[in-house]
Amino acid sequence: MIAVAVTAHGDKKHVMGILQSVGADAVTVKTGDGKIVTVRLTAATMYVLKDGKNAEGTPAKFSDLTAGQRVIIHATPKGNELLADEVKFAPATQH
Repeated sequence: MIAVAVTAHGDKKHVMGILQSVGADAVTVKTGDGKIVTVRLTAATMYVLKDGKNAEGTPAKFSDLTAGQRVIIHATPKGNELLADEVKFAPATQH
């Protein structure tokens, strides 16, 4: 069972919080209620930097992720895992 402080629309889940760690195939996020959630990354995961340059954000890449960034991850549940469709994140200096 996945215990996640998220909002949902359709079959998607939103995981919001602070990146705790970034691995080759997954990230962990500490949500606002203190839970630690692991979200798996896939080859199809899209990355968006919310840098204020436009409303949609700026296309980014996996290597732009670092621990400490605020994230909103749009994910699809699959079995006991969450698979990231899109990772939106703020620059590391903005908290």
